[in-house]
Amino acid sequence: MNNILRRVLLHPFNSNSIRTMLKKSYIMILVLILIPSLLSIIISTMIINRYNRLIINVEYANSLNQIVKNDINNEIWAVVSGKKDFKDGTQYEIIEKIYTGFDVLERNADSPKNGQLIEVAKRAMSTLEGYVDKLRLQIEAESPVVENEKLMEEIRGVSQLVCDVLQQFIYAEIQNIAEVNSSIIKTSKIIMFADVFIFAAAVFLAILTVNSVGFEIGNSLLNLKNVAEKIAEGDLTVRAPKTDINEMRQLTSSLNIMAGKISGLIEENVEEQIKLQKSEMKALQAQINPHFLYNTFDTIVWLAEEERTQDVIDITMAFTNFFRISLSDGMDWITVAKEVEHVKSYLTIQKTRYSEMMDYEIDVDNNLYDVPFLKLTLQPLVENSLYHGLKYRRNRGGKIIVHGFKEGDFMTFTVEDNGVGITPEKLQEIDKALASDENDEGVAFGLYNVDRRLKLFYNIENGLVIESKIGIGTKVKFSLPIKKELQNVQGICS
Repeated sequence: MNNILRRVLLHPFNSNSIRTMLKKSYIMILVLILIPSLLSIIISTMIINRYNRLIINVEYANSLNQIVKNDINNEIWAVVSGKKDFKDGTQYEIIEKIYTGFDVLERNADSPKNGQLIEVAKRAMSTLEGYVDKLRLQIEAESPVVENEKLMEEIRGVSQLVCDVLQQFIYAEIQNIAEVNSSIIKTSKIIMFADVFIFAAAVFLAILTVNSVGFEIGNSLLNLKNVAEKIAEGDLTVRAPKTDINEMRQLTSSLNIMAGKISGLIEENVEEQIKLQKSEMKALQAQINPHFLYNTFDTIVWLAEEERTQDVIDITMAFTNFFRISLSDGMDWITVAKEVEHVKSYLTIQKTRYSEMMDYEIDVDNNLYDVPFLKLTLQPLVENSLYHGLKYRRNRGGKIIVHGFKEGDFMTFTVEDNGVGITPEKLQEIDKALASDENDEGVAFGLYNVDRRLKLFYNIENGLVIESKIGIGTKVKFSLPIKKELQNVQGICS
């Protein structure tokens, strides 16, 4: 019975020529490699195209959000305040630009639900356009300024509604991005299983070849068998030794190529996942809070109206420096000095807004100033302290302290506030979110994003450590290895 089964299994390899037999074996192995590889390329291309489209949608929707939030209101304000005649204004051009943007988003929407959101935004925009038309008629009729200001408030309200709808669209698209990322992970697992199957199939074919050739090339085939077993165990660095038998040389070469291709496929898949995760982090990092922009511009306008020229200059310079460092020519790494400067610019802006409600102190070891540092790490933590700690004190005396010091080959930073603190239940929920690979519920999203970026870019297991007591305040701490050989770090030579 065993002999019959063996003859059936070896039938595809039966040949008078060892070379022909090995050629058939190699072709079968190659087919096993190519079919999963082609499927992997096709599926990965489809997923990546959808991923890129979603990223573009989020960026485009965010830019439209800024236009609706700022350009329309600023243009209408210029008309109502008498700084510009209605006919000289560009309000209709801006509205047309927004409509065009909505058409683009509607065509590229990833789901019918998102397309419906754009339809809602269009209807709201139509209402806003009607108010603009009404404003034109009132101005032509020389209506009182009070009436025009009331209508301007209506326009602001509608523009805020449009912004809210766009924010919902952006959030929905980001959720779709998370789904795509999950699909990428699942696809990688499938590809990994396919690679394992290829290993097993290659080993199986190698064993069949040994049995069919027999003692004539026993030693050479035994070497190939041992190599195949090591590959199946996961050692992709092993290579079959060269043989003096002419008809065995092609098989030896083919097995080595196969091991190299499988190793290359696995490395490419791992590298692809890392790049995709980094791209997602960068996309989320790039989403600038529209409320921060609006509030800062509002503060500048208020200072200008109060004729506080120096304060206008200071906050504008801080605002410019804040975004200059945020961009940093697209680099992920800046110096500690630049990061500290970025935090100072942010706190200068917020200090102007909140006046005596908050104060701050920054104490960072000067020896760390030239050390490469991951951009946009401290500022989100400071922002979290302000908006979730000090803002709810409802009295003066709030303070944020940023501290940085060197500990051997590590640098440690803390961001501390004397705000309202975090309840033990909430703190436990935040720690659980930071420990997980995915934060589906969006718990402490700012802290989670910083924690994930630190772990990803520094290749560390422990990220943020949070300590908090109700009524006393909160401290966020993290330690990072000091990197000394990074290239293209913004601010090293400045």
